[in-house]
Amino acid sequence: MSEIHGMAQRGGVVESAIVFGDAESSIISDGEADVLLGFEPAETLRALGRARPDSLVVTSTSTLPPPTAALGKVAYPEVDAMLAVIRKKTGRVVTVDARDLASRAGSTLAQNMVLLGALSRTESVPLSADAIRTAVAATVKPAFVDLNLKAFDLGWEAAGEGETGQG
Repeated sequence: MSEIHGMAQRGGVVESAIVFGDAESSIISDGEADVLLGFEPAETLRALGRARPDSLVVTSTSTLPPPTAALGKVAYPEVDAMLAVIRKKTGRVVTVDARDLASRAGSTLAQNMVLLGALSRTESVPLSADAIRTAVAATVKPAFVDLNLKAFDLGWEAAGEGETGQG
């Protein structure tokens, strides 16, 4: 696993990579990612160069425009237009509204668990949903286990509804 923080301390981009199996590096080069998981559609689009034409993309449709767009200095692209580009350039796209689902679970801070649930539903990583649930129960503070598991399950369910193919 590796993380590239960039301007994370100032609200900027954070990239993390996880490599399963034999690898010489935990850095994912352009065109090498099997899976791209995006917390925000514009950030997913920005990272799309890491994906291959047959990669799986799991992305939230919830937007978090950068400050320049929020202040009206630049236009923020339409979500449907961004998703169309992502679908055109990759083999499989799963979309979920992570912010809404996390809110329904009890906290918008649980968007990561929503996306993990959606990713788990695709069966594209060598971890079963039950193994992930067990790990959450064992590692998350007890006060937050139920919320995280609910967010995970909502993401898992939504991925079955939010999957679309190429095009």
